[in-house]
Amino acid sequence: MSKPLQSLRVLDLTNVLAGPFCCQQLALMGAEVIKVEVPGSGDLARQLGADPELNRRGMGLSFLAQNAGKRSVTVNLKHRRGKEAFLRLVATADVVVENFRPGVMDRLGLGFDVLRRHRPRLVYCAISGFGQDGPLSGLPAYDQIIQGMSGTMSITGDERTAPYRVGYPIGDTIGGMTAAFAIAAELADGARTQARFIDVSMLESVISTMGWVVSNYLNAGHRPRPLGNENFTASPSGTFRTGRGLLNIAANKQEQFEALCQAVGRPELARDSRYADRQARLAHRDQLKAELEQALAARPADDWWPLLAERGIPAGPVYQVDEILAHPQIRDRGLIGRFAQVPGAERDIAVVRGGYKIDGQPPAVDTPPPELGQDTVALLAQLGYTDDEIAVMKTEGAI
Repeated sequence: MSKPLQSLRVLDLTNVLAGPFCCQQLALMGAEVIKVEVPGSGDLARQLGADPELNRRGMGLSFLAQNAGKRSVTVNLKHRRGKEAFLRLVATADVVVENFRPGVMDRLGLGFDVLRRHRPRLVYCAISGFGQDGPLSGLPAYDQIIQGMSGTMSITGDERTAPYRVGYPIGDTIGGMTAAFAIAAELADGARTQARFIDVSMLESVISTMGWVVSNYLNAGHRPRPLGNENFTASPSGTFRTGRGLLNIAANKQEQFEALCQAVGRPELARDSRYADRQARLAHRDQLKAELEQALAARPADDWWPLLAERGIPAGPVYQVDEILAHPQIRDRGLIGRFAQVPGAERDIAVVRGGYKIDGQPPAVDTPPPELGQDTVALLAQLGYTDDEIAVMKTEGAI
């Protein structure tokens, strides 16, 4: 398949999730991504995950999730020789991505103004919790903090359970995706003649994805509230109890609602003045849900959802993660990549790819997640270092 970034080199100085996820997207598009890691420890994600043995090996499942296709070099950015080696590497790179707190790279003597002198057309992307300026810019931030401050938790759950955390790190993931898009856009600008500094705020990235919710507040003064599994824009649209199991239905259009009433054997609901149009249904959401659940109790969810889908009514089951991964819709489209006997892990590893296809092919990388520092010597040799110089750097702790 097409690899539009295959001629580009990305230096990934990031840790844990937002930055590594960003650089994973670039690797899937063909970029050579080099992780620049701290000697001896590396990315913190190497120690995280559900398998303690892999954590001990420095190949934690959290690391394996978003580092396939990358190379790893260990460089001590606080050491004089380490800085020199990093600057040589920068001179060969097109992109640098870091997710330190604002100001850390400047204090190391490796900030944007320094790096662009070594690579005049460098795209430099800094990912942080709150952005490079503003009253909160210097504070630490993890996904949990961003979910709470962005308002995401305030509208997740229902009136009994909210505020509630989304079950995976959406702040990190959205921040990483935002960064990857911004970097790709800069790389696509053929007219660009100078370096660019991209400032990605995880907080702002998450808020930007809350478009409908934020628009309702900004333009209509409507303060959003937690609705659990209900869709705030339409009814009936949410999660419904059936004779066995839960069923998601999104009858957002008038014709879908009318078809739903027919399908469940309650055609009179479509003629009821309480449910006759969209606004009326929103005003009487709870009553309508009770009526539909009474009808849906006649069959299990596994019977209902194909029947509704055949009639053009968006519907689907509520799966566990293992159930959807085993489903042929996912199993047969190439979303999951596999590597046999990954060095360091000493076992087969499966990874999630990009979630799209180009000309019918899912993007993929050729190599598994790297062991810590596995490419250090080879990369330094490419930069012109001799074996003796590399040995000295090792002895001094520069690499």
